[in-house]
Amino acid sequence: MQLKKYVLSSLVALGLALTVPLSARADATSGAIAEADILPGWRAPDGTHIAALRIRLQDGWKTYWRAPGDAGIPPRLDWGYSGNLAGARITWPTPVVFDQNGMRSIGYKNEVILPLAITPKRDGRAVKLRGALDIGVCKDICVPQHLKVRATLPADVTTRDARIAAALAERPFSAGEAGVQTMRCRIAPTPKGLSLALEIDMPSSGAPEVAVVETGLSGVWVAEAKTRRSGGTLFAETRMQHVAGEPFMLDRSALRVTVIGRKHAVDIRGCSAR
Repeated sequence: MQLKKYVLSSLVALGLALTVPLSARADATSGAIAEADILPGWRAPDGTHIAALRIRLQDGWKTYWRAPGDAGIPPRLDWGYSGNLAGARITWPTPVVFDQNGMRSIGYKNEVILPLAITPKRDGRAVKLRGALDIGVCKDICVPQHLKVRATLPADVTTRDARIAAALAERPFSAGEAGVQTMRCRIAPTPKGLSLALEIDMPSSGAPEVAVVETGLSGVWVAEAKTRRSGGTLFAETRMQHVAGEPFMLDRSALRVTVIGRKHAVDIRGCSAR
């Protein structure tokens, strides 16, 4: 049933992308449902340039995190037309968990600043950042948005931007920062894929706690995890299958679990056998 919802939401998103007129799409200057721009940031002592992608939404609208849930649309970002760019890594601030028609989605509302760690190809020179962003935004309906952003990131600016610094501070805690002791997992085959049971020894992040599981595998759907806590241990159970019905292998070391609680979120990587 959950896989049907995943396929349905994907088809709906594709249908919207094909049928929404160009006038309903937004770019950095349109003033429509969603706008995006680049905060140029500063050049760090190690040569990395710290910038940010800022997305602003009209009141009541929301957009989605990297793992958006069954009711969400995953964001896609392409920096392919940039100059002097060797790589760009996003730091995702802690998202909000939404209930959408009985389905869970994960994302942001109003405004979100996504810090970028930019690696220039040539040190000491400006980066000409050009990006194309495809996101879903939802209120009473969901509408795909295609946004284009551009900015020149100068090499001689070293003053930190307080807005970007604040967004960096909003990232989930690492396992070490949050006091996570161990994360154990049991993986078992099912008729259509795999089941996953997790035991995470960690202090409470504030009830209710939601565990979001990412496999790092393309085309693998992961169901909403059911979570419960007993003392200092958080338990989570989910199942997964390939959307095309193909076999797949799960690498324990690549498993990523984000626990989103009322007080804070925690980013945990890799699990040991249970």
